[in-house]
Amino acid sequence: MLHELRIYHCAPGRLPALLKRFETITLGIWQRHGIRQAGFWTVEIGPSNHDLYYLLEWQSLAERDQKWSAFIADPEWLAKRAETERDGPIITSFSNLILKPTGFSSVG
Repeated sequence: MLHELRIYHCAPGRLPALLKRFETITLGIWQRHGIRQAGFWTVEIGPSNHDLYYLLEWQSLAERDQKWSAFIADPEWLAKRAETERDGPIITSFSNLILKPTGFSSVG
């Protein structure tokens, strides 16, 4: 089992729009594509409260490549994303890491 940590850095004041997009649009499309989320977090104390952190769960890199590629090309996603960004970009930058658990990790 692999986890993908994705960190989205939002434009100031745009985090609520990103959270709404995930809650009302993205999660439903992910469900249709079989993408499994393991959690979402915002920053309570830290260097920036404009960030969203989330984990995705994958059986393998091949699964990730297949499902993520299908998601980012999904016509509904492309249309809804454009609609939610008509007032300007929500995300200024992002990073992602593919995490492999250690042998002693409580998360498999």
